Amino acid sequence: MINHGHEDESREQGQDQVRSCCSPSASRRELPVTGTDEPTRSQTAPGRGPTNAAIHFQSQHSKQGSAHEADDRNSGARRPVAGHIAGRMVRIGAGTFVMGTDSNDGFPADAEGPTRPVSVSAFHINPFVVSNEDFDRFVEETGYLTDAERFGWSYVFHNFVARQHLRKGIAQRVDGLEWWYAVKGASWKKPEGPGTNVFKRMDHPVIHVSWYDAQAYCAWMGLRLPTEAEWEYAARGGLEQKVYAWGDELTPNGKHKCNIWQGTFPTTNTAEDGYEGTCPVNSYSPNGYGLYNVAGNVWEWCADYWGVSHASAQEGPIVNPRGPQVGSTRVIRGGSYLCHRSYCNRYRVAARTSNTPDSSTGNMGFRCVADEL
Repeated sequence: MINHGHEDESREQGQDQVRSCCSPSASRRELPVTGTDEPTRSQTAPGRGPTNAAIHFQSQHSKQGSAHEADDRNSGARRPVAGHIAGRMVRIGAGTFVMGTDSNDGFPADAEGPTRPVSVSAFHINPFVVSNEDFDRFVEETGYLTDAERFGWSYVFHNFVARQHLRKGIAQRVDGLEWWYAVKGASWKKPEGPGTNVFKRMDHPVIHVSWYDAQAYCAWMGLRLPTEAEWEYAARGGLEQKVYAWGDELTPNGKHKCNIWQGTFPTTNTAEDGYEGTCPVNSYSPNGYGLYNVAGNVWEWCADYWGVSHASAQEGPIVNPRGPQVGSTRVIRGGSYLCHRSYCNRYRVAARTSNTPDSSTGNMGFRCVADEL
């Protein structure tokens, strides 16, 4: 069985952490709840913007979490990968691109800009996010338990919460962000909590996985998480400063290109793109580099700590940036099936946000990369 490296269950009081509107953070020792009331269906989301797009929760850091953090930089270290694994990945050649955006569509607090030239070394990347089938194989061979399983709960969007879970107190409302519920027993293999499974969703992204879980899977595979720069370079698919991974128009010729929210968030999803929740990892057309679902579907963990200051490019392109050396949250990219322009338009290719590394939700997953052989 894989050792999580954080067996001590005690926790110390920590600082409040900012969380994404689409991916609430977890204070894992105590459920961040106020009750079991179902949210009012007529409730509408606050206006889009950095103040409304983030929510603060009390965060507690344990010795368990500290043990995690002690080897964070090492766990993201570059390592070679076997040829048979690289053969199933997409090779991204070394190059320089313009990272970020100066567009007003972004959130200033997210530090999407300023735009800056970035050079990235060649690497290999999975064309798909890790699926339930992939993760199931990992668990079967290692006996790994995810953070959601160990702590006993994870976040589920209110549309997917069973009424009996509300009545029995299994699902509890999150204070300040009422469309998320902390559901006891929710995990990657029980995405909506007790009584649910992934048997018919084996080709969907694995969800309810923390950054630490993603790291563990990558290590088992001999791979790693992408840096934020690698992720954006690959997600752009060779296009320069386009809004989306396929161009500047969200639905060119009326065609949906990604799995995001249609309708009125957070109450009514018309699912015009074909999906209300996650979709198979090979859905929609790939980008110019052959990568699927780099916009929408699920948020994707990156290796980097979150930061809002970027290195200067005054003397030439920034080479292989890896983010701050320390931090309390990790970068997530790509947006999810819950993103909507009225509240969170982070399905744009330059968009970014973060979450604490022990957090798990029903809309966060990951994909893996490998260094050049």
